[in-house]
Amino acid sequence: MKAVGIIVEYNPFHNGHAFHLEASRKVTNADIVIAVMSGNFLQRGEPALVSKWYRTKMALLNGVDLVFELPYGFAVQKAETFANGAVSILDAVGCDYLCFGSESGDIDSFYRTIHYLNDEHEKYENNIKQFMNKGVSYPKALALSYQQLPNSKNVLDLSRPNNILGFHYIKAIIGQNSSIKPVTVARKNANYHDENFASETIASATSIRKAIFSDDKKINISQYVPEPTKKLLDEYVNHYGMFHHWENYWDYLQFRLIQASNEELQEVYEVEEGLENRMKAAAIQSTSFQEFMQKVKTKRYTWTRLQRLCVHILTNAQKMEMTKFTEKASYLRLLGMTTLGRDYLNQMKKHFSLPLVSKLSSFKGKEITFDINAARIYAMGLGGIQRQLMLKQEFIEPPIYIKK
Repeated sequence: MKAVGIIVEYNPFHNGHAFHLEASRKVTNADIVIAVMSGNFLQRGEPALVSKWYRTKMALLNGVDLVFELPYGFAVQKAETFANGAVSILDAVGCDYLCFGSESGDIDSFYRTIHYLNDEHEKYENNIKQFMNKGVSYPKALALSYQQLPNSKNVLDLSRPNNILGFHYIKAIIGQNSSIKPVTVARKNANYHDENFASETIASATSIRKAIFSDDKKINISQYVPEPTKKLLDEYVNHYGMFHHWENYWDYLQFRLIQASNEELQEVYEVEEGLENRMKAAAIQSTSFQEFMQKVKTKRYTWTRLQRLCVHILTNAQKMEMTKFTEKASYLRLLGMTTLGRDYLNQMKKHFSLPLVSKLSSFKGKEITFDINAARIYAMGLGGIQRQLMLKQEFIEPPIYIKK
């Protein structure tokens, strides 16, 4: 079977994702769609709206055939590391294609940009250092450095979030000497960060989450998400009594920051340049996560970077261990499959280049402990018996199977 891979978070799955999924099948003529999906904490340093198991169900009911988890050590990371981990998994399971959405919609522009930056590498790196020395955040330094290069207007716009991810996906394919063929489809209507509904049927995940957490009960997301997504969202809130967001974890983060010594915080991944002092002071003064973030944020440290750091503090992700997650994943954590996905597994798993994990107790790899720990921390956002059930779920939940 010909397989197309996609790299997703589905927070939650919406009509724009459905468009991308259908386009991925059509443009590649693939028989099967394989998704690599972030777990309970996401690339921008946020807890997912609903658990990875519910988001896996959304994916399978809406047309994905196989879902593998992107390990925590790659998922809660900058774009380059995120891309390396995801591409290595798609390569390991035998994907013929990787299809991603982009603002560009032109795959050749990505290759031109990669060749262009290779030619201008020295100037580019020097520009980055100069902007960083002025106190500019790393993502802003990248964008400004790129704009300073000669003829940069003739290549890809790397100020756009999906172009940036696509750029790193293709770099990962080249760097890993993968045979995957990348293709891209233009994003439809809504931009990644849009907070308001941009059309009658397509909206960004950001605007959908904003509507879900809004006090305005007149806002209805039904026209922006497929029916299976709406049903699963309703089921989740009925079962667990809430959706997840950062304020659910504020008490734990505040305790960690106040209780830990400076020396202990300095060992946490991405804590540097005295950030521990600033964060401890802000934690003492703040009554909410939102207030804390506003006190900590500076020009140098973006909201996203600080959120990722907060996740690492919650999970106590140590520098010595996290720095190992830079190039390739070391296992394949299966979250779910359809009948077609199961057929593909039976046909291809003996050719997979990484060990397949469908039951935690059968896998002894140390790296997976990050996923287990993240799942336990995620469960702490719930209360009562629901917390206890989710704490156990990581070990007792088999891969989800959707018969179709």
